[in-house]
Amino acid sequence: MKTIIEPFRIKSVEPIRLTSRPERERLIAEAGYNLFGLHSDDVLIDLLTDSGTGAMSSQQWAAVMRGDESYAGSPSFARFEAAVKNLMPFRHVIPTHQGRAAEAILFAIFGGAGKCIPSNTHFDTTRGNIEASGARGDDLVIAEGKDPQRLHPFKGNMDLEKLEAYLEKHRDAVPVVMLTITNNAGGGQPVSLANIRAVAGLAHRFGKPFVIDGCRFAENAWFIKTREEGQAGRSIPEIVRDCFSVADGMTMSAKKDAFGNIGGWLALNDDALAEEARGHLIRTEGFPTYGGLAGRDLEALAQGLSEIVEEDYLRYRIRTNEYIVERLVAMGVPVVRPAGGHAVFIDARAWLAHIPPLEYPGQALAVALYEIAGVRSCEIGTVMFGRAPDGSEHPAAMDLVRLAFPRRTYTQSHADYLLEAFEDLAARKDALRGYRIVKEPKLMRHFTCRFEKL
Repeated sequence: MKTIIEPFRIKSVEPIRLTSRPERERLIAEAGYNLFGLHSDDVLIDLLTDSGTGAMSSQQWAAVMRGDESYAGSPSFARFEAAVKNLMPFRHVIPTHQGRAAEAILFAIFGGAGKCIPSNTHFDTTRGNIEASGARGDDLVIAEGKDPQRLHPFKGNMDLEKLEAYLEKHRDAVPVVMLTITNNAGGGQPVSLANIRAVAGLAHRFGKPFVIDGCRFAENAWFIKTREEGQAGRSIPEIVRDCFSVADGMTMSAKKDAFGNIGGWLALNDDALAEEARGHLIRTEGFPTYGGLAGRDLEALAQGLSEIVEEDYLRYRIRTNEYIVERLVAMGVPVVRPAGGHAVFIDARAWLAHIPPLEYPGQALAVALYEIAGVRSCEIGTVMFGRAPDGSEHPAAMDLVRLAFPRRTYTQSHADYLLEAFEDLAARKDALRGYRIVKEPKLMRHFTCRFEKL
């Protein structure tokens, strides 16, 4: 059948408050044209992020009732730990309240002045935690990953030649090699199993630990299964285990591919590193068997990890994005292709070519989409990545607008409404103008900066 059907039934609903365009124009102006500053009840369709915004299943809600809130030694942790180790075979699983807390602990150990940490593309909180430690994060994604229109099955892959040269040049300054799957900042593009193994091999040849940011591991495994030679007949759990079997550790935001509204973890194989990490955890998050989470959250995540690897769900999840990308391409809207896992990415720099990168075409498009249709999205471009640690500003590699779809939350009619909004935008896009930042913090400015229209 051509129609995408959601592989679930809806048991509970949350009303959406329908706003008018004049109201939305006033609200976004009051928020300093920063979509993070809007109240969520003033948003019709919220595609700001897929992190923690999904709908839990009836089985997850049932598991919540089993949560044990003991401070230490909770059986909820034992079930959570077993669920993680079933898919990711690490010796130590250290829960945190979300992924950036795991990153903060990791870079408290590996970061520091003069250090440099390569990845395919570090995302915003990863880069922020690296820079907060005094280190530098460098991106070594393949050339195809920087070209939104170029078709390649694994545009999230690390450039192996660049990584080898980087490790030769910065051998003593590199404490760890990272890889994010899927590559969020690069358009939600996947990394092949062959590339994961090759990156691990290079890291280990140079004596460096290899750590995966695994936030969207299940979506990445689906792409491996459907796009990589020799993987079609394998199960998603088998592919996931292979991805992590070559790693020395992982960070995880369980608010993505674990169907959680909160939670994360740091997993490690090295006993001494794990002991040091638990020391940081106790100081900042909580005891090692809860790590800033309630027992009921641990139970929900344990159940979610069994649901996220279901092929019917993953097929629907990826096909929804493909459907939107196909319709946008037919309209002439430039998008990152092929369709990624968790989001659709609009190439704002190409579509709004009359707005220079340092006037933030992604922000201009994101604001216009909210004003016209009440849809909240996220700029992934020069606002997010254009400010260097020394305070200088430069265009990011791409200026994208991310439409990140919460898991099991919206239906195909919401997707069709979104497409109608882009038909309206297409007729108005040449009249859009850029923005300038009038207030910003030193780190991760996109969350709280304020803009004014040019």
